[in-house]
Amino acid sequence: MSSNRKHLLGLEGVSREDIQTILDSALSFKEILQRPIPKVPALRGVTVVNLFFEPSTRTRISFELAEKRLSADTVNFSSSTSSVKKGETLKDTARNIEAMKIDIVVIRHSYPGAPHFLANWLNASIINAGDGAHEHPTQGLLDLLTLYEKFGSFDGLKVLIVGDISHSRVARSNIFGLNTMGADVSICGPGTLLPYQAESLGVRVYSDLDEAIKNADVINVLRIQLERQGKGLLPSLREYRNLFGITRERLKKLDPGVVIMHPGPINRGVEIDSDVADSKQSVILHQVTNGVAVRMAVLYHVMGSERSEVPE
Repeated sequence: MSSNRKHLLGLEGVSREDIQTILDSALSFKEILQRPIPKVPALRGVTVVNLFFEPSTRTRISFELAEKRLSADTVNFSSSTSSVKKGETLKDTARNIEAMKIDIVVIRHSYPGAPHFLANWLNASIINAGDGAHEHPTQGLLDLLTLYEKFGSFDGLKVLIVGDISHSRVARSNIFGLNTMGADVSICGPGTLLPYQAESLGVRVYSDLDEAIKNADVINVLRIQLERQGKGLLPSLREYRNLFGITRERLKKLDPGVVIMHPGPINRGVEIDSDVADSKQSVILHQVTNGVAVRMAVLYHVMGSERSEVPE
């Protein structure tokens, strides 16, 4: 987030203070969401366009709900029914939208750096809702909020991220955010799905899941992108489950207080067993709930420091 909170392009380089501000605001907004009428006029008169060039369920619905809860005016853009299909560029699409006096652009795009590109061209505030395999900062923040509620502090918290780290924008945002907040982050997955020189991200790297999970307080399980299997990056799905799946058998060997996370969507029976995903240790649905509160906080703060206090 920039110093004047104009954009949220990623969590890399965002200060601990800024992250904590978002988490504290999200907790306040979460209380508002429990009210009989879960709505405040905080962004009345503000227009937000949801510019999604990739399919999305949770993230898009979560942003739409967050915008409506803040009383913003919302416009939804679908690339499949837009002039993009006629060859219009991202810059021209965005500048035409901004000419309609848009205040905030929430963008998801398959191209890494697309939100940064728009931030250089538009006067509107830009929020990254996922750009390629680069970052997904609001997912990282909602994961942080879930852990903050559970543990109260990040200092020394041992978080293990399991799966396709190399292609995961969720993994990168989690690593950047968790490291900034003082957690001890490890990653584990097949060598073909780990980034080159992964240690440079400030994480401990494991190739043996049973070794990696021994001291973990939190296991964040990433979705296996099934399209990778056809590219020779994965063994068979059965072998992946045996080597890197979070199974009931593995869970039984761990401390009963270990927390299981997953950003969704879940491939049940591949990266995680159904009874693990639905177990008492799982906070997966809490993550979804926290997504709305976090996105309310982000939308609120990108409008500037003059809106620093969360409305009652």
